[in-house]
Amino acid sequence: MTLENLNVLFFKNYEEADITFSPHINCFIGPNGSGKTNLLDAIHYLSLTKSAFAGSDVQNVKQGEDYFMVRGRFAQEEQKNLIQCTFRTGQKKIITNNKVPYEKVSEHVGRFPVVLISPYDTDLVREGSEERRKYFDSLISQLNHDYLDNLLRYNHFLKQRNLLLKQFADRNYYDSDYLQVLTEQMIPFGEQISATRQAFLKEFEPVFQKQYRFLSESSEEVRIEYKSQLPGQDFAYLLKQNERKDSILQRTSVGPHKDDFVFLMDENSVKHFGSQGQQKSFVIALKLAQFELTAAAKNQKPLLLLDDIFDRLDEKRIAKLLEMVANHTFGQLFITDSHQERTQLFLKDLSEDIRTFWVRNGSVSPHPGPPLIQGREL
Repeated sequence: MTLENLNVLFFKNYEEADITFSPHINCFIGPNGSGKTNLLDAIHYLSLTKSAFAGSDVQNVKQGEDYFMVRGRFAQEEQKNLIQCTFRTGQKKIITNNKVPYEKVSEHVGRFPVVLISPYDTDLVREGSEERRKYFDSLISQLNHDYLDNLLRYNHFLKQRNLLLKQFADRNYYDSDYLQVLTEQMIPFGEQISATRQAFLKEFEPVFQKQYRFLSESSEEVRIEYKSQLPGQDFAYLLKQNERKDSILQRTSVGPHKDDFVFLMDENSVKHFGSQGQQKSFVIALKLAQFELTAAAKNQKPLLLLDDIFDRLDEKRIAKLLEMVANHTFGQLFITDSHQERTQLFLKDLSEDIRTFWVRNGSVSPHPGPPLIQGREL
């Protein structure tokens, strides 16, 4: 699978951009803050109908405008799919495939898989459980549409249940029967989510461990522990047991929305005991395992987006990634960097078709701009 072109309108800091890509390696070179990462995010949006960095669609609209559009054509063997994502402030976003709108946006997720490796990935280690749940939910959703459907339904009923608990407190009344109706609707989806997460991790972990050994060339034993209240427990009983607590807290205190994926190295927390290098190797191994499993499940290689890796990774880890590129492990790559000479140096021995784009203040061109030293123009 390849992305042949990308067209954006009023997306983040871009008024307009129209780019035709190489089927192999594409490099976006430009000063820091010029909009390189925003182009990767536009590709991410085309694939998953959401930004990798912005919490809401409104944040993707260029300042002073009230809508944005992202469009691109994917090629899968003999098939072409023109995907267009349009969002206008105050309205529902529209996703079309060859000009035909999806009835549900979720139908698009997983059709054109993507993997992003970003400087923000270490948040998976350093931040709380929500970051890790979001990562694994997104990963599993690209591979398992039933899981995505269960997740959307569970979150819908969870939101309704939490709203009802808040209304009880605000209006000083309590309707146990009404609460039970919402609770019963939520239970089967929660049980399915927990079971799927547990099963997925059994498949994912050996691939992740293999990738970590490749990257680090070290003897540390790494693993991921699924921490959940549900396996082996009756979800309905847990909810009933915590009903009084939930009414006081005005939110649901048990369920898969409280799960965590604990990252361990030699049975110690990677967050508290792992060095910066070990943490980086851990999260890159996660992403490489995601790539491998997705490629196998979809019978096609996902797009791989590499954001500022030359600036954030040491030469050892960069060399490992480039070894995989040279061995044709990946398909189409998109790379950002602020040092054009460094990019050329790292990629000089690769035989693939490499196309370079220069990014300046929200504009992108295939023609070189002024030289860049230390991420700034001379």
